[in-house]
Amino acid sequence: MITTAFEDAAQAQSTVLGFEPAIAWVAHPIQNRTQDEMRELAENAIPTIMSMIVSSA
Repeated sequence: MITTAFEDAAQAQSTVLGFEPAIAWVAHPIQNRTQDEMRELAENAIPTIMSMIVSSA
């Protein structure tokens, strides 16, 4: 999971490394979020993460 603020950096690093990682994007920022807000971000990312796991199996 990576916040959307790092999309450009993730793409640049992926290009340099020659590797396309599976990424579940979440809203930025996360630093000051409450535990409930973090839980919601994680729960909302579950379908994307599960889809990546199933498609790579």
